[in-house]
Amino acid sequence: MSLVKYEILNKVGEVHSFTKAAELLGLTQSAVSHAISSMEKDFGFNLIHRNRTGVTLTEDGITMLIEMRKVLSAEELLRQEAAHILGVAKGTVRVGLISTISTHWMPNIIRLMDQQYPGINIELREGDYYEIEQWLLNGEVDCGFLNRTSSKQFDFMPLKRDPLLCIVSSKSPLYDKEEVDLNEIEDIPFIMPSYKGTNDVIANFEKYNVRPNIRFHLTDEKGIISMVEHHLGISILPQLAMAGLMNNVRTIPLKQESFRTIGLSTKQKLSPAAKKFVEVLKQWLASVKE
Repeated sequence: MSLVKYEILNKVGEVHSFTKAAELLGLTQSAVSHAISSMEKDFGFNLIHRNRTGVTLTEDGITMLIEMRKVLSAEELLRQEAAHILGVAKGTVRVGLISTISTHWMPNIIRLMDQQYPGINIELREGDYYEIEQWLLNGEVDCGFLNRTSSKQFDFMPLKRDPLLCIVSSKSPLYDKEEVDLNEIEDIPFIMPSYKGTNDVIANFEKYNVRPNIRFHLTDEKGIISMVEHHLGISILPQLAMAGLMNNVRTIPLKQESFRTIGLSTKQKLSPAAKKFVEVLKQWLASVKE
């Protein structure tokens, strides 16, 4: 069966649309539809559900796509190894990342990659920790920035300890504090960062047996900061998420040791292009620390 058909199902599985998949692959919608129908005929079962809102993979389709991605990954690795033998750095690296990394780290890293390895293409996909780990498990990305990993299928390389800080507005009773004890937070309206995966803020509260007075759950860090700026509560966020704050808010260190570990989770067998990405990442981090 043609690898092109595997690539088509892979893209349909990502964007849940024949039209968008066709646009991204440079094909017609009818070509995408025909390829899917052809595979379903060859396999003898449905790969997707068609409905008014788009298309989703069936359980059988998900199973087959996971195996197809292994084939596509092996084919990409084969091309990269051939280029490596010829002394040329080529290929694609698919990276899963959280919003703070895409904002603060990736512009610098991509600039260095473009300078040193112009033949390597970087594909970025932003999500939360849970989504990134699922993408790794399903073969949708080659590496991903996480705060930890529970899977033995991947290597986890710690990169940075990012302090967790309390963020308060000028109307908060904590505003003039030099440091905040987590126990002082229990009686103040709290805006909880909410996302799937290991939540460092919740883990910290559980570690020190603190029950915050949660007013809102929000996933977007900018939204949380805006709530604090409008005096609707306080919160705790990683230091990297709190650049460019307004004058009426400030961040305060926590008395209890509190941080998240930012690391890179990778396949145990990296492609040559992915190895170059890791090298450049380490190079940039070393330059920042100097």
